[in-house]
Order: sequence, then structure tokens, then C-alpha cells
Amino acid sequence: MNPLFFSERTGSPRNPWKQPPRPFRPRTGIYCLALTFLFVTTAAYALPWTVQSQPTRLLNGAPVLFQVKAPAKLDSLTGTWLGHPLTFTYSPSTKTWFALAGVGIETKPGKYTLELDAESAAQKNLKFTRTFIVARATYPKIKVNLAVEKKFTEPTPDQLKQIDEAKKVKDDYLNRVTLDREWRGNFAAPVDAPTSDVFGSQRIFNGVAQRPHFGLDYRVPTGTPVAAMNDGTILLARFLYFEGNCVAIDHGQGFLTLYFHLSELHVKEGDPVKRGQEIGLSGGTGRATGPHLHVAARWQGTYLDPARLLSLTLPK
Repeated sequence: MNPLFFSERTGSPRNPWKQPPRPFRPRTGIYCLALTFLFVTTAAYALPWTVQSQPTRLLNGAPVLFQVKAPAKLDSLTGTWLGHPLTFTYSPSTKTWFALAGVGIETKPGKYTLELDAESAAQKNLKFTRTFIVARATYPKIKVNLAVEKKFTEPTPDQLKQIDEAKKVKDDYLNRVTLDREWRGNFAAPVDAPTSDVFGSQRIFNGVAQRPHFGLDYRVPTGTPVAAMNDGTILLARFLYFEGNCVAIDHGQGFLTLYFHLSELHVKEGDPVKRGQEIGLSGGTGRATGPHLHVAARWQGTYLDPARLLSLTLPK
């Protein structure tokens, strides 16, 4: 037998072209890639919701900006806060969803839940809740004794009819909620002047106690130009019994700013306005003790502190 094909040690045929066995080498590149994909995929689904507020400390009577980062790409995001609906807007620059809301002055200190409801790009419904603590704000306990015309504290039957008509107008117009956001960026002061009265102070007219002061008063003479605090649409521009010549601007999603006691109106209902645009001149019409500008901020039927609204840094 040919020795090339026969093993002397084992007596069995051998293959001279057979290569020695290769050592086992795991395919590390493929395994690492698979593990990385698994980790990234798992992490993507495990990303948490991030919900923040500005200010971080919520107070009764104050506005609040909610900012949300979702665990997945969303088509829409809505929510509920203190029984009020919220519609969030997406900011591509920060990759966050935001909504401007508020806490009513009557809200008691405690824990309150923000409920979020989202529709993902994958047509999946996502829900999330976050609890916030509302603390009690400190508002001045100054009792301001003021004298006004008797028709404002002891109205006649005919004047009561005028008051009732004005109330119906306010109940109708000031509780409207439009879906689209119109405000852009920070709210700006309507005049460049010092304030003479603040939000939440107690007022007494002709010895009769009134509800707390739900606005911010600026000490300005008659004829001072008054500017819109942000972009919006003129919701109301007319004379009302207590407010005198007044303007209400709808900034969208139930957020309004109001301007009372004007001597002149320079806009009409339905007009679009931009932040800083003149809407009228200050005065002393309606229930006013003298010339000044009263400004109020209102969110879905509840009054908020305008000074705190002016302090917020808001997205465009």
C-alpha cells in the first residue's frame, strides 16, 4: 500500500490534503452588534417621560408653563390639569411639548395630578400622570379704602339692568376657549410705568368690602398709549358698567389679557394684534377712583397674577 495513504500508527487511511483543525473563534463583531441593537432597542422603549414646570414651585393664583419630553415620537399631546383641558405645542428646537396653564387663587394647597394623553407616530396611545404640589401664595393683606360714585355701590334698578347686561357679555365672551395658540414668546408690560396696586389685595369701596383685586394697576395719566401684552385676537372692545372702556385679547387656548378703564379704544372686535401694538389710551372710565390702567390675566375662567405672568420665560 502506498505509504502516502496509510498511517503506520493507526493502520487507517490518511488524507494528505487534510488541513489541521482551526481553533474556535467566536464571531465577536456580530455578537456585539446584536447586543448593541438589543440594548438600544430596549433603551428606546424604556426611556421615561420628563415633565417639568415653570416655575418649579406652583402657587395658587399663578400661571404655570408645563414642558414635556415623551419616550417616543408623538403626533399630538393633550392633557388635563385641575379639570381644565390642555393642548400642547411641539418645539423642534428643544424637542419638548409645552402648554401654558394656571392655578386658580381659590385652589387649596395640596397635591394635584397632571394627566397626559398622547398619540404616537406609531399610532399608539400613550398615557402618563405626574403629581405636582401647589403651595399657598402670600398676597398682601392691605385693605384699600376707596371712594367711588354711588352708582357703583348702590345702583338703581335701571343701573342694575346695565350691570346684568354687562355680566351676560362677560360670561359669554370671557369663558370662550379657542383651540389654537396665538401667543408667541414672553408677555410684555402694556405700559412703562410703576404699579399702584397688586393682585390679591382686599378692596373696600365706600365702606363696602369687595372681592380681592384680580389684576395689576399701573399709575398712568389719561391718554397714555396701552399696548397688547402678546399676539392674539381682539375678543372684546366695548364699554362695560364696572370696567368702562375695556379690551380683551384672546391669546388662544383660553388665555386672555384684559385692559380696563380706557379713555379711547383703538381696536375693534375680531382684529388681530401683535405684542406691543397700541390698542387704546388709558383713562378713568367705569368704576375707577382716578386715571390708571387695570390689567388682568385670565385662563379658562380663572384670574391669574399678571406680574407672575410677566416673569415667565416662554417659548415662541
